[in-house]
Amino acid sequence: MKIFCVGRNYVAHAKELGNEVPEEPVIFMKPKSALLQPNTPFYYPEFTNELHYEAELVLRVSKNGKYIQEKHAFRYYNGITLGIDFTARDIQDTLKKKGLPWEKAKSWDNSAAVGKWVEWKPELTGKVPETLFSLSKNKTVVQEGNSQHMIFNFNRIISHISQYFSLNIGDLIFTGTPAGVGECVVGDELEGYLGTDKLLELVIR
Repeated sequence: MKIFCVGRNYVAHAKELGNEVPEEPVIFMKPKSALLQPNTPFYYPEFTNELHYEAELVLRVSKNGKYIQEKHAFRYYNGITLGIDFTARDIQDTLKKKGLPWEKAKSWDNSAAVGKWVEWKPELTGKVPETLFSLSKNKTVVQEGNSQHMIFNFNRIISHISQYFSLNIGDLIFTGTPAGVGECVVGDELEGYLGTDKLLELVIR
């Protein structure tokens, strides 16, 4: 199982971190060990002093594929949920200034949390419907997103990834975070919603 992630997929988020808006999907990966297992507590990592949440729509790959055409990409996933790509922002900033890879800031154990899966029933046209999501911290909404505001939609992302990597059943794709990322501390309660349905809940320990 592989975890693919898309960076800077919302214009407002790219700008809030001072990044350029990309011309093609920005892809990075997390190892299998990054996935926070169900009913497993999330602990604040000892190596960072600035832990950030990044709420994202996550897709579950349902079919093996390579070199997938964008018009057929909707057939390659069957589940969607709300996930959090936890980021050690202080470490990431330091590594970026040095021009170094930033896996240490993004890909550590348990850095990828996902909620309950919702079955995906694709339209025959392959058109991606409007999908709303949000994240609350201590009962206050801190992030709101709309799939229609993505720079690169689900089908484009899947097609692009498959040009470089084989997609396999069970792989996960974090599709990017909207504006509003921010810091979380021990004791914070995070709740992720797909529409009005709460799919994810965890407490920073």
